[in-house]
Amino acid sequence: MTKDNTDSETESADDATADDSTAARDRSATSTNLDFDSMFEESSDESQGLFDDLLSSEPIFENKEVLRPSYTPHELPHRNDQINQMATILVSALRGDTPSNILIYGKTGTGKTASAKFVSQELESTSQKYDVPCEVEYINCEVTDTQYRVLAQLANKFIEKNEARIESKIETLNEVRERLQSTESDELIDAAEPTAPNADDADDEEIRSLAEEYDSVEAVDAEIESLTADLDEIDPVPMTGWPTDRVYSTFFDAVDYHERVVVIMLDEIDKLVEKSGDDTLYNLSRMNSELTNSRISIMGISNDLKFTDFLDPRVKSSLGEEEIVFPPYDATQLRDILQHRADVAFKSEALTSDVIPLCAAFAAQEHGDARRALDLLRTAGELAERSQADLIEETHVRQAQDKIELDRVVEVVRTLPTQSKIVLFSIILLEKNGVHNINTGEVFNIYKRLCEEIDADVLTQRRVTDLISELDMLGIVNAVVVSKGRYGRTKEMNLSVPIDETEAVLLSDSRLGDIDNVQPFVQARFDND
Repeated sequence: MTKDNTDSETESADDATADDSTAARDRSATSTNLDFDSMFEESSDESQGLFDDLLSSEPIFENKEVLRPSYTPHELPHRNDQINQMATILVSALRGDTPSNILIYGKTGTGKTASAKFVSQELESTSQKYDVPCEVEYINCEVTDTQYRVLAQLANKFIEKNEARIESKIETLNEVRERLQSTESDELIDAAEPTAPNADDADDEEIRSLAEEYDSVEAVDAEIESLTADLDEIDPVPMTGWPTDRVYSTFFDAVDYHERVVVIMLDEIDKLVEKSGDDTLYNLSRMNSELTNSRISIMGISNDLKFTDFLDPRVKSSLGEEEIVFPPYDATQLRDILQHRADVAFKSEALTSDVIPLCAAFAAQEHGDARRALDLLRTAGELAERSQADLIEETHVRQAQDKIELDRVVEVVRTLPTQSKIVLFSIILLEKNGVHNINTGEVFNIYKRLCEEIDADVLTQRRVTDLISELDMLGIVNAVVVSKGRYGRTKEMNLSVPIDETEAVLLSDSRLGDIDNVQPFVQARFDND
């Protein structure tokens, strides 16, 4: 055998070995993949069932969003008078005039915001129908509660619209430029042959109109260059960091960029005044005297009928040109509202006959609050669905009432200032140890010990009494002034909320949660006996 043959056989053997090795690896990989797939399938089988039972039951809701406060209905029962009043004032915007400023008053849940948004949507849709430049901007002052934030948010909204307008104009001018390059503008107009209407007719008409306006490619280029420069100069306002006068100037320039009537809707306007004073309203209310192209109208919405008492007389005079009051709903009106929403929100025959009247009765006790009634109905539906019930019944409404009340208490307690939490914790400690008709002195003694324990500032007894009064106003405690004869008067109080849940919320606060053993503090009530 020659050397070449030997080498050839060796290479063939090596190749065979390599093929066997590769095949083994492939079989191993295949085996591994199969095992993995098998394991995955087994795992999937095991995980099934968590949601199966819940999905197998028939849903009660058809459209739950209809019952949320953020939903703006197409029809608002029992608010036609207020809606027509708003429309009568705002119709001047469709004529290119400045509408009077409007202040809308009413308690929570009386339909103020929903009605204002409904009218605003109608205003904007009608303005588009008649090709009138009219815009509505909504600001929630409970969230955006400083002059800087209000002006910055408004400025950025108009900047965004201006940018879109400029970019659209540049795009159209580029098309005009192409047409002018291909043919003389006169020929473009004269040679146009009538064609069947199509979706592009309106755009084509705009291009033809602009082609008539610009007599040369150079004129179009100059306009495009000017618009591009405008676009480059636009700077969005950061949410912090600029001087307020610069923010105001940017907002002013943005809103006055082209002709339009703007309605600025300030929801919870009293929160803005309470936090930042009336500077924002003063600046907005006097803008029309300085604007060249646009006009501004303010629509303020407030739960507080007396908030204008704190305004500068000049602001009050210009702001309160028109006032609309929304009265609370009665139980009958609430039933109509709930029935109107329930027809859309729930599957057919998902409610027993006593559900809506009960929700309306509970909400009517809360000053005719439609928002509360809708929350109650939605929560009752959710509880029924979770329990896989076929119908929403009276028991679900009563469970929902308890749940909402507890949720309200938890939220109020969670957002209390630290000092108020310490005072409330003192009252809870006394109640848990069997003390009833707790007086201010007993609360103050434990309060002092708790402050020392968590290294908090100790307020005076007078200030602690004020904090107790605030807790009383919030419905967390029930406090009454009791005369002690020649010993003077004191406040006696008891908790009005569930002890365990309230204590759990307080202990979730990192400072109060550091108290390991509270029992010794209760002994402090005997210190002054």
